[in-house]
Amino acid sequence: MARLEEPLDIGGLTVPNRLYRAPLLECAGNGADAVDALVSHLEPAAAAGAGLVCQGATIVRGPGGCAAPNMTYVDDPAFVSRLSALTDAVHDHGSTIAIQLEHGGLRSMETWHAGYREDHPDYRQLAVSPLPPLLGLADRLGVLSYDLDVLTTDEVYDLAADFGRAAGYAVDAGYDAVHIAGANMGIVHQFLSPFYNRRGDEFADGVRFLEVVHDEIRDHAGDVPLLTKMPAETEAPPGVPHISSREAVHVCRRLADYGYDALVPVTGSVFWDASIVRGAFPDAAWRDERFHDGYVEAFGGRLRAGLVALGNWLESLVYDFEPAWNAGLCRAVRRVVDVPVLAEGGIRTRGEIDRLLGTSCDMVGMGRPFYAEPRLPARLLDSPPKTSVVCASCNNCTVPQVTGAGGVCRTPDVLREAGRLRRDGAYDGSDDADDPSG
Repeated sequence: MARLEEPLDIGGLTVPNRLYRAPLLECAGNGADAVDALVSHLEPAAAAGAGLVCQGATIVRGPGGCAAPNMTYVDDPAFVSRLSALTDAVHDHGSTIAIQLEHGGLRSMETWHAGYREDHPDYRQLAVSPLPPLLGLADRLGVLSYDLDVLTTDEVYDLAADFGRAAGYAVDAGYDAVHIAGANMGIVHQFLSPFYNRRGDEFADGVRFLEVVHDEIRDHAGDVPLLTKMPAETEAPPGVPHISSREAVHVCRRLADYGYDALVPVTGSVFWDASIVRGAFPDAAWRDERFHDGYVEAFGGRLRAGLVALGNWLESLVYDFEPAWNAGLCRAVRRVVDVPVLAEGGIRTRGEIDRLLGTSCDMVGMGRPFYAEPRLPARLLDSPPKTSVVCASCNNCTVPQVTGAGGVCRTPDVLREAGRLRRDGAYDGSDDADDPSG
């Protein structure tokens, strides 16, 4: 049985232990303070001992394509070269860093963010195929707004080349690995999903897009370790075409055989909904007056914002929090591939980690808990099974991000507990014990 403290080889990269900070929205943008913002988000995890730190989704082509406000573009080599300050900071603590590459496609802000659409009326959504009927209905009802640019075969190759170029820029800036955002309804997910992909060319097989992305990254970035998320759309509504768990396992085997160095199997739906995060309804975030104007701008009015909140509440009733909810899919994938399988989603205790390692996965990641405890690894590494994160999976950190707010914990009880732990020296095992939690 593997232990959390043991190193792991991913495509020739030795990761010092098996705990990683999963990709999150850093909301750092591309402004003058973007690099400093990313360092402030990511360096604490490295300082506290995380074996791998994953920078959240970064956009390979502009303009447009962002799924949320203030995402970072990595299509400009001059900007990406500045990110060497971030990679150096992570390496100074003996950790490793991956960059996650993304394009939002139909999930982009030009679809759902009313204020952004008004400011950028000429932006169109890159699309794998014409609109699925359900989304066409949402467009006609005015719930969402679409003006599609359906990719030709040559344009698909061009998009894959954008992934390759961004990876090359990142490796030149010192990133140790490249992580493809293959889930959460981004454009890679849209290629994979039969709900979205109804093409008639070679890319009707959505795995083909990931194969071409692989080849482009190898051309631009050499043998950098390459990993991707792979979705199973197990939460799709009845009757909707979707990726089954069995199909997801099959695709993972194909990707491993093709040359992907690690896989992150995840479950969810065909939609961008609460199946991604699960947990409680973020009532406090919806009631927080600081974000009301931002919700109105994002959703196009107070009534629409209220309807989105209502939908969010209904989803919370369906998608209850389930500890380690991706473990079963990870276990099935691990049986058929010979590359590391990474598990994330609802992992909250050292005991869960110990049970998963070596049976369901080879490495364990956490995301939202890092918002409350930026130096969380200092508490989890070399700790007893009962050690638990303070994150309450309340989702009050996520909803304000639609307004452009940063990813931080905003739940008083959680922050008080993190502050108590800091005062008690729980994070003193890190390189820098000055934990901003609480």
